[in-house]
Amino acid sequence: MSNLETLVGERLMFGLSGPRLTDADVRLFRDTRAAGLILYRRNFETPDQHGRLLRDLESALGRRLLVATDHEGGRIVMLGRATTIFPDNLATGTAGDEAFAFRQGLFEARELRRLGVDVNFAPVLDVLTERYSPNIGIRSYGKDPTVVSRYGVARIKGMQKGGLSACAKHFPGKGHSPLDAHLRLPTIDSTWAEMRATHLPPFLAAVEEGIECLMTSHPVYPNLDTTRVPATFSRRIVHDCLRDEVGFSGVIVSDDLEMGAIGETCPIGEAVVRTAAAGHDLLLVCHTEPAQRAAARALVDAYRSRVLPIRDLEAAAERVRRLRERRATRFEGGPPAPEPDAGPLARAIATRSVTVLTPGGPDLRRALNGRVGVVFPRFSDLASRITIEPEVAAETAYVADAFGRAGVAPVTHVVGIEPTDPEIAGAVALAEASDAIVLFLFDAHLYSSNAKLLAELQTRARALAVMVLRDPYDAALLAPGVLGLTAYGFRKCQLDAVVARLLHG
Repeated sequence: MSNLETLVGERLMFGLSGPRLTDADVRLFRDTRAAGLILYRRNFETPDQHGRLLRDLESALGRRLLVATDHEGGRIVMLGRATTIFPDNLATGTAGDEAFAFRQGLFEARELRRLGVDVNFAPVLDVLTERYSPNIGIRSYGKDPTVVSRYGVARIKGMQKGGLSACAKHFPGKGHSPLDAHLRLPTIDSTWAEMRATHLPPFLAAVEEGIECLMTSHPVYPNLDTTRVPATFSRRIVHDCLRDEVGFSGVIVSDDLEMGAIGETCPIGEAVVRTAAAGHDLLLVCHTEPAQRAAARALVDAYRSRVLPIRDLEAAAERVRRLRERRATRFEGGPPAPEPDAGPLARAIATRSVTVLTPGGPDLRRALNGRVGVVFPRFSDLASRITIEPEVAAETAYVADAFGRAGVAPVTHVVGIEPTDPEIAGAVALAEASDAIVLFLFDAHLYSSNAKLLAELQTRARALAVMVLRDPYDAALLAPGVLGLTAYGFRKCQLDAVVARLLHG
């Protein structure tokens, strides 16, 4: 294999298709010389199986890989065992203590290093605005760039102290993106002045702290780059701004080049060449072998034909190599296990983050001493797509336990993430038979069926409390007299926290 192909491989990070190593996986990494592996839920069953997967792949290749995962906390968790699932960033920002973020970073670093992870694609440093963001929301620390900077940097410090490389995202900031880039190509109209005032400060703070990696974003920013290309392809944003003007000397990482935002723009081969030309060091092609092989071929061809300059290839490959070689061993800190103090920290963050969105009426407290009905989403339906804690996936048992701790024995009605009309009718019937209804509401501002469920219960319930489970935009839909609470997420520690606030005040 030529030196050119080896240099190109240094810049590629691929995902595997499943939890067990196949001959095709080994051939892919051997043929392309890919230096990076990104881990997803599909690759993880148990810590032992996970460890075998990494050991077997590196043994077959005879070389060490750069291993990364998305472990943001909250709803974005890929390795859901032997780790602590912390609340979402918006909960941490609301909890009001930077030490929480530092300790989270420290604990997750220790847990992930035991699992053999080198780089965590976190924290999210996108800043929210009044403009709705369908994919960031509770993943952000908040709307104040100073708060986002402080909490993000605290967590980065914790990760670095624990021996894990952080990778903040999504430069130059997409907390106000109108579309989800996983699905479609968004356009963000902010000017450089607006970006410098609101969205860039957290990334500048991370660079000043010495962060080792930054991930860019896919949206088009027509006022930042008049060529109107996705930021992933923009040399003005990636090389000129981040590398030259900001002076970032670490590894610049692309977001997944198989996302819909890129797929609707150009084929994967062209995408990977344009991404490299923009100034990225590490190129992510996360899901399918045909795309991964096409990416490797296109890059080799581009450098062999001098469409892309070899000196840039050598410099990028060296930055990735230095990042990989920061850690000499794969697994550090003993057998995989959660940090003993991490669970209490997660619960403390969740408790401190509980927020009253609407105050509710005076009769709710008395009604909660009577017949209580609970309408709860069927979280187990999400388990094929995201990590759902086993306790929460057992919906009826979870509700009985959480309310039972306060001596309340509710009747539980489980509905779909997007409730059907019969499920809504069942919730109404429960409301008519109950003194109080507690509705755990999943994004009524996005799903019309959830908006209908809320509207029906606001009309029919004698007393109603609504637990807003994700982005707090649902607060605008709550009627006067309805109690609205949120802990900015639906992890068990967050659900426990809102139930405790509801029942104990």
